[in-house]
Amino acid sequence: MSRVLCWFSCGAASAVAAKMAVEQYGDLCEIVYCDTLKFEHSDNLRFLNDVERWLGKPVKLLRSEKYSDIYDVFDKTGWLVGPGGARCTTELKKLVRRKYQRDDDIHVFGFTVEETKRTTQLIMGEPDLHCDFILHRNGVSKLDTLHRLADAGIALPAMYRLGYKNNNCIGCVKGQAGYWNKIRVDFPDAFYRMALQERKMNVAINKSYAGDGLRKRVFLDELAPDAGRMDIEPDIECNVLCSVAEEVKPEV
Repeated sequence: MSRVLCWFSCGAASAVAAKMAVEQYGDLCEIVYCDTLKFEHSDNLRFLNDVERWLGKPVKLLRSEKYSDIYDVFDKTGWLVGPGGARCTTELKKLVRRKYQRDDDIHVFGFTVEETKRTTQLIMGEPDLHCDFILHRNGVSKLDTLHRLADAGIALPAMYRLGYKNNNCIGCVKGQAGYWNKIRVDFPDAFYRMALQERKMNVAINKSYAGDGLRKRVFLDELAPDAGRMDIEPDIECNVLCSVAEEVKPEV
């Protein structure tokens, strides 16, 4: 009989999707998480444990056999981020998932009713996956998922409560200038570690554009403290649809 793999991401939507899947599929469900907890906020482990108790099922942690963490990926591959996405997500999440999955698995992802574009992208990008977009097909919105967690007495992960739109590793390479300036304030150690990594690899996450449209690298250690606006920057993802947000030319 097919397994139902609920891909947990330490986010509200994936938690509620897992809960609904357990209610529908019961013992066929496995709750699985591609583990990048080392560089995530420490509160994510609290959230994971709370969700385990709510589901009545353990979250199975899957790890790369080749890389220990994101910085191990950066050092060994010489890659931070590019137009095709982030190598750390590919190595620590996508390839780990693909190794674990079977052809007849049913995959549950936390895509809400607003995310028709994302469901379409997944269907087109991974046509061999058998997916149950359980939130989307039941008309569950992002706000609904927040209410359901609140009703269960589960506090949102700390990164959301701090005002971030994602719950990725602290200092995600897909973030833009406004995001990184907030990281500099909230998590200076993470900011400066990534700044050192950029210089070590001689690559820069951020860019600026001169009046003639020419692109210039902007290293984190030279990023203006008022650069960017996180509230208008695209969301960044670290999941099956990992991608670099469409480039937005910042003011220079």
